[in-house]
Amino acid sequence: MAFVFLGLGSNQGNRMVYLLGALENISRDIGVIQSHSSVYQSEAWGYDSENDFLNMVVFVSTNLLPDELILVCKSIEAKAGRVKDDAPQGYQDRTLDIDILFYDTLVLSTEKLTIPHPKMAERKFVLTPLVEIAPDWEHPVQKKSCGELLRVCLDTTKISIITSL
Repeated sequence: MAFVFLGLGSNQGNRMVYLLGALENISRDIGVIQSHSSVYQSEAWGYDSENDFLNMVVFVSTNLLPDELILVCKSIEAKAGRVKDDAPQGYQDRTLDIDILFYDTLVLSTEKLTIPHPKMAERKFVLTPLVEIAPDWEHPVQKKSCGELLRVCLDTTKISIITSL
């Protein structure tokens, strides 16, 4: 049994419906949701978009191995209508995005998957909901708690709490 943190985001269509659907799919296909953050709204990060994101973090216990987990996450995204194209900046609007933030204390880097998520410490929209549910969880590479990472994060993107589910 592994404990994982998943970051969820949506900025197309009915964003809340996509997040709620992701929670259902995660419970069915990945494992038991132990806790989840509130839902936050933030500006797009890394590219220009007129659509704000809704974001949250989910803490899940799973029997899936990392390579299985990423495939299931991609399948859940596809069920939500996620279409990936080759956007020049690498980022684009999406119905649903699921990122593996942590998988226990595993440090992994392959062609298809990097754990912990390589850019999470740069993103306030990830760190804020993560700190809500796991402020003391230690990043296995940076050796800082999530709370410490948020305190030193240079991201100036606006983020606000929308709702507690």
